[in-house]
Amino acid sequence: MQPDTRTGKDSQFTQSVCPAFSLVLPVYNEEKSIAATLNNLRSTLNLANCQYEIIVVNDGSTDETSNILSSHSDIRIIEHIRNRGYGAALKSGIRQAKYPLIVITDADGTYPNERIPELVTLSDRADMVVGARIGNNVTYSNLRKIPKWFLVRFAEWISTTSIPDLNSGLRVFRKSIVEEFLNILPDTFSFTTTITLAMLTNHYIVHYVPIDYHHRVGKSKIKPIQDTLRFVQLILRVGVYFAPLRVFLPVAGLFFAGFLMTLCQDIFIRRDLTERTLILFVAATQLSMFALLADMIDKRSGKR
Repeated sequence: MQPDTRTGKDSQFTQSVCPAFSLVLPVYNEEKSIAATLNNLRSTLNLANCQYEIIVVNDGSTDETSNILSSHSDIRIIEHIRNRGYGAALKSGIRQAKYPLIVITDADGTYPNERIPELVTLSDRADMVVGARIGNNVTYSNLRKIPKWFLVRFAEWISTTSIPDLNSGLRVFRKSIVEEFLNILPDTFSFTTTITLAMLTNHYIVHYVPIDYHHRVGKSKIKPIQDTLRFVQLILRVGVYFAPLRVFLPVAGLFFAGFLMTLCQDIFIRRDLTERTLILFVAATQLSMFALLADMIDKRSGKR
């Protein structure tokens, strides 16, 4: 089943009632933006008559974030003694959430949180609704666009699906589904990339809604080179886990093509069967068998 990529303008969606949800907000040294973010969320959600809870996971902040959070009595606060990572903060909040729907967003003012009621409303027709940063006003580093383009293309190859935004941090999903994957979800910024690929490769319905994306308040926690390398490692790992044939068979095909080339050389030029030809044949055969075995295990593991 291909993911739903409608833009969210369908009147059947917008006329639905906003269901109850838990909003998980990971926070790490966001003293400049956290108060404004909480006030914006509170006014937006109250205006939309949503039933909700806000869970703020303070992920080992060392600035004044903790003091600011303590002045807000209408939120649930989960404290991490040390900084454990974006994904770890989200997982802590998801485990403590009391509603079946989970909303995640950032505390740095980059995402249009006023769109949350709309995204929640759309969740009655999808397993996950993603705010895709492809709107008219998107502020994004050109340096980060280059590696991200290649990563998205590779992720699309793994999932056989078009992905407008691989790692958006504004999304709505069902708690019961995400709990199936908690054991493989990383503690880093790769959390959103992993859950996207996990749901797409397991044929859950993912609906994308174009949104704007603004300059963040404060300093970014992302390390471009280090996090890009982690994304590559992550996509390979998730691809091997959920779509082993898509990862291993092309490599096996390259070895088999090399085997055919050297075999022809052995027959018509060298007139002898060389070790190189045998090694390429064995490598192609072993990789093919490994891919089939991994796929069989994947199918028998009970995933959708």
